[in-house]
Order: sequence, then structure tokens, then C-alpha cells
Amino acid sequence: MPAYKDTKNGTWYIKTYVKTWDGKKKSTTKRGFTTKREAIKWESEIKAKEKNSVDVKFSTFVEMYFNDKRGELKERSIKNKKYMIERHILPFFGNKKINEISPAEIVEWQNQMIAKDFSETYLRMIQNQITALFTHASKIYGLDKNPCKKVRKMGKSDANRIDFWTKEEYEKFIETIDYHDRYYCLFEILFWTGLRIGELLALTMNDIDFDANQIHVSKTYYRIDGEDKITTPKTEQSNRTVDIPEFLKDEIRDYCNRLYKYPHDERLFLVGQEAVQHKFKRNIEKAGVKKIRVHDLRHSHVAYLIHQGVEPLMIKERLGHKDIKITLNTYGHLYPNEQKKIALMLNERK
Repeated sequence: MPAYKDTKNGTWYIKTYVKTWDGKKKSTTKRGFTTKREAIKWESEIKAKEKNSVDVKFSTFVEMYFNDKRGELKERSIKNKKYMIERHILPFFGNKKINEISPAEIVEWQNQMIAKDFSETYLRMIQNQITALFTHASKIYGLDKNPCKKVRKMGKSDANRIDFWTKEEYEKFIETIDYHDRYYCLFEILFWTGLRIGELLALTMNDIDFDANQIHVSKTYYRIDGEDKITTPKTEQSNRTVDIPEFLKDEIRDYCNRLYKYPHDERLFLVGQEAVQHKFKRNIEKAGVKKIRVHDLRHSHVAYLIHQGVEPLMIKERLGHKDIKITLNTYGHLYPNEQKKIALMLNERK
């Protein structure tokens, strides 16, 4: 439909029809355009979006992407992805048509990101966002050429480097916390089970089987926009049962017994991740051990298991990894002597 000029304020407006959720057409008017060309361009974007076309601005496709993913991604994941896309990708590509972006433009954008002196892991996280957008455009909307496939990914994943403590380092740390402090039990669970911090903070008494010496993981906790959230775990495989040693069961039971008449469906540790991080950092300084993140206690658990000779497939199940490749890619380098063992075994059998 044609665009019209508003004689009162000198701007342009356009009337068009859009499809509602039930397939019906609805008249809509958009006002405030500086030029007639802008008004007509806006209408063409709306029509292309209705047709599920990739002949749209990159910013419009980002909206389409999150609309498609709203039932798949968790609220926290959407917020994190939107932050990176809006901060680092849209300023460069927002007004370009997604089907006209070239590999050379991707390289130019990468060079701008690299010049900002971000860490290698953060660069890879940003790269993953733009790759996901173009992959979605190709798979779902038929984008002919994916420019991300023609260029190298910037940054590096942190799979090649993990920080962890030895058992001796952890023992120095835990000695700085009083046994009756809730953080003692909290960190003991993290180190001896490999649970993610969100999984631990979602635990209730109902999740602990004291007869079978097991912890049942079925949910995760996080705080977003000042509100506590309990959702399903990171992946389907994260729903799991983790066997625990006798001493850890006793410590958890002692902690629960100190919670007088505590509801069995209430979170065992009524703290947030920031409080845990703060306590962790403070006691690291007291212990005089090397600085690691709370998440690295999960890595420390795995490193201890590997040192004890536990096979990767068993570690995968214990951690709740989606695929054995994730386990091997993350922790494979901690098995430095496995190839030598294989060679020695083959020599003995010849």
C-alpha cells in the first residue's frame, strides 16, 4: 500500500495488512517515518517476515530467531544470547540484509571484535551467536549461502584448558571453613559429586536418598532480574542419580538435622550464586591455594576421578553430559598416559 505524509508534523505513515495468529488479515498503521522511502521499506520488511523470507534486515531476522526459539531455550539462555547479539553483533550487521552479508564482512566484523581485546573464550562465545543465527537461517528459512562456513571461527573454546584443584589443594581450602557452616557441606557436595552450582542450589531434602547413598538431580536454580527461578536441568541427560560416598552422606545428614523442622521440598541452601562465589574467593585467600572458579570444583572432581582410573563413559554419566564427545573434548588431555598404556598392552600380547 502507498505511504502518506502527515501534513501536521511532516512525517510519513503507512497503512498495511498483517496476518494474525489465526491466519486472518488485520489492518495496521505505522507512523513517524522521516521519509517515504523508510515507510515503504518498513512495509517490505513486514511482508518478508510474514513469508518467512531471509530477504530481511539482520535485526528483523534476530527477532524471528528468538520467536522460533522461545519454546526451546531457557529464559536465562535467551537473556545471555540477546545481550551478546545486541551488544556485539547488531551494531555491525543490524541494518544489512541477512541474505546479502558476505564472508568478507564476517571477517571485517571479527577483526573489530578481536581489536577490543576480549579473551579468547569470550570471542568464541560471540562467534557462536552469529554462527547460530546463520545456521538457523540456512536450516529453517532456506538461506542459500552461509557466510560463516567460509571463514575461520574466532577465539577458542576453553576445552583445551581447565583449571582444577588436586585433592590436597581442596583439603587445604575446606579446612578454612567451620564444619557447622552451611558452606562446608555445600562445597563438599560440589567437590565430591561434580554437580553444577545451579543443580546444587536447587537440591531439597527430597532429592537425597540416605538409604541408597544417592542424590537425585532433576532441576536447576538461578536468579534473574531479582527473581528466583527453578527449572529443568541444562540437558535431558542432566536428569540423573549420583552415588555418593558414606562420609558425604553423613555430612549431608548432619547438615539436614541442624535444619530444625525444615520443609523437605525447600531448597537446602538458601543462597545465590554470587554469595557462593564471594565465600569461595574469600576462603581461597585464607587457604593460600591457587585461584579457581566455583565451576572448577566440577573439573576438580573429574580430575580426581581420572587420577583414580575412572573411565570416561562413567564420568560422562556422573556429570550428566549429553554426549561422550563433550567429556572427551573437555577432559581428554587429562589422560596423558593412556596411549602409552595401549602401546605397552599391545607389546605384551604380541
